Amino acid sequence: MLRDITIGQYYPAPSLIHRLDPRVKIVGTLVYIVSLFLFDSFWGLAVAVAFFTGVLLLSKVPFHYILKGLKPVLILIIMTVMFNFFLTPGEVLVKFWIFRITKEGLYRGGFFGSRLVLLILGSSMMTFTTTPVQMTDGLERLMKPLSWIGVPVHDVAMMMSIALRFIPILLEETDKIMKAQQARGADFESGNIFRRLKAMIPIFIPLLLSAFRRAFDLALAMEARCYRGGKGRTKMHPLKYQVRDYLAYVYLALYLTAVIILRRWI
Repeated sequence: MLRDITIGQYYPAPSLIHRLDPRVKIVGTLVYIVSLFLFDSFWGLAVAVAFFTGVLLLSKVPFHYILKGLKPVLILIIMTVMFNFFLTPGEVLVKFWIFRITKEGLYRGGFFGSRLVLLILGSSMMTFTTTPVQMTDGLERLMKPLSWIGVPVHDVAMMMSIALRFIPILLEETDKIMKAQQARGADFESGNIFRRLKAMIPIFIPLLLSAFRRAFDLALAMEARCYRGGKGRTKMHPLKYQVRDYLAYVYLALYLTAVIILRRWI
């Protein structure tokens, strides 16, 4: 299961999406997420699917690799669908014991389940095509106006990037600890829920110590390189918009226009 968690991981590929300015990808992700909550019909979700499919084909990221990220949240998706199935009032289609499945519940369950899947897939696309360094630079440039009111923009962007980068590292560390404990006879799958939680203690303690050790090593490495924050620092690769970035903004504007038209007329 831990190997299926792909959030925060970068997938290298010689694609157009990978070469885009990180600011374009961050803005595009925000526009995509907002658009999903503007839709209230499957016709709107169809437009979001078309938009995501175009980005996926241009990114050259394998579709099965993206689908792996759905496995850890599959229970959440199923619970969302089932709650809407049974708790939405309307025309009853199936009734057994105290449960009722309504026509409106089927519609809402399918709609909200599809929206959640698209939300996860679209959000993970940004991390698949953007390195942590690019993410930090893009966030810092986008949040630069906040520095006028005293917000430490560079430090905030750096913390967000480090937190995102540490997700796959800690998952890999957890997988190693679990295999080591299983080799010593630990059992994480049998017994009731309390026994399983108790069996997780030998995992959490070494993982916590490893996280603190990595954080201390990172802080020591940054201090040894005379890191003093973002003020007065220069960039090895300054961000500059290219023609493809402006075309990407046009593509986003067309998508947002289609969303507004669909929301108004359908």
